[in-house]
Amino acid sequence: MTTTASGLRVGIAVAGAALALLAVPTPAQAEPPSLFALVDAAAQRLETADAVAASKWITHAPIEDAVREQQVIDAVTAAAGDVGVDPSYVARAFRDQIDATVAVQYDRFGEWKLDPGGAPTAAPDLSDSRATIDALNRTMVSEIAAQWDSLRAPQCDVDLETASNDVAAARDLDAEYRRALAFATRSYCQ
Repeated sequence: MTTTASGLRVGIAVAGAALALLAVPTPAQAEPPSLFALVDAAAQRLETADAVAASKWITHAPIEDAVREQQVIDAVTAAAGDVGVDPSYVARAFRDQIDATVAVQYDRFGEWKLDPGGAPTAAPDLSDSRATIDALNRTMVSEIAAQWDSLRAPQCDVDLETASNDVAAARDLDAEYRRALAFATRSYCQ
């Protein structure tokens, strides 16, 4: 009976240890990659390009707006300083973001010029899109601050690629938006 009781205790101990291991999150069950929220905000900001392009198409406004772009850069670099992040890093990252967004807008204009029937006939007010962009800019600066160590870590490139692939899949980004996202995030890892 002692052998059976001893065997039973060992079996219970092994089962208990196995259950304890199941309760510990594995990497597959853990949170999304550390850069996911930052890359997702960058993708959301890129996705505003369609509405902005439509607004500019309808109002015959130029795609590039140097004054607005500088306002964005000034605002995000000031915010970076407020949260203790290198303003020149943030300026570089947002310059890439702006350039990627502008590229998508040029693509839309090209499509609409070649196929006027596909051109928008209505669009949201540009100020609404800009309010969304400004909110996403604040989110991105906050995420850069929160992930500052990850952005400077040796594995940043791998984490960035993982986050980019996960965001692209979650948002069902087409090839053009995937290229734009890669360009927008190309300066993230230091």
